[in-house]
Amino acid sequence: MAFAHYLVSVPIEPSPKCPKPSIPDSSLSISSHRLTLSPTFRPITRKHSLFATLRRIGHRAKAKPQEPEVSVASDAFTEFKHLLLPITDRNPYLSEGTRQAIATTSALAKKYGAGITVVVIDEQQKESLPEHETQLSSIRWHLSEGGLKDYNLLERLGEGSKPTAIIGDVADDLNLDLVVISMEAIHTKHIDANLLAEFIPCPVMLLPL
Repeated sequence: MAFAHYLVSVPIEPSPKCPKPSIPDSSLSISSHRLTLSPTFRPITRKHSLFATLRRIGHRAKAKPQEPEVSVASDAFTEFKHLLLPITDRNPYLSEGTRQAIATTSALAKKYGAGITVVVIDEQQKESLPEHETQLSSIRWHLSEGGLKDYNLLERLGEGSKPTAIIGDVADDLNLDLVVISMEAIHTKHIDANLLAEFIPCPVMLLPL
C-alpha cells in the first residue's frame, strides 16, 4: 500500500487473478509501475531551508565584540594635573632624598603642565622648630632651581595625626593625581608604607635612594 503524503514512488505489480485497481480521486492516479501526482496536486514546500535557519541562529548567537575599556589607572600615569610633594624632613637644608623628590616633582610638573602642592609635615608645633623658616627657604630655592615659580606651600604642624593620614587628607581634599615620596621618608619611619594604600586615594610614586 502507498500513502500519497510521503511523496515516494512505490512500484506496483498487477496481480494475474485480480483486475488492475483504479482510484477515482482525480488528484491522484496510479499507473502499473509508479505513483504519480496530477498537476493539480502540489506539495507544500518550506520557504526557508534548514541551513538558512541555522545560519540565522548562528548570527544571533555571536555576541558583538566590545571595545576594550581604557583603565583609569593607566590614564592616571599619562595625564597629571596636580601633584603632591609631602616633606617630613627636619633638615633645614633638606636631605638628599627630599632634594631628589623636589627635582622629580618639578620635572613631572614641567612635562605635563601640572600644578604642585608642597605640604610640610611635622609632629611638633612651629614654635618648637627653630630652623623651620630656614627649611621653607630651602624648599623654595630648590623649587625655583627646578624652574617652578607657581606652587602651593602648606604647613601641617603639630596636629597629632600620622603623616600618612595627613597626606591622604590633603590628596583627597585637593583631588590630586599623584603623590611623590622619597623612600628615605619610609626608611626613617616618618611615613608608614603599610598605610599608604589605606589613606592615600591616588597613585604614589616612591623614589629609590
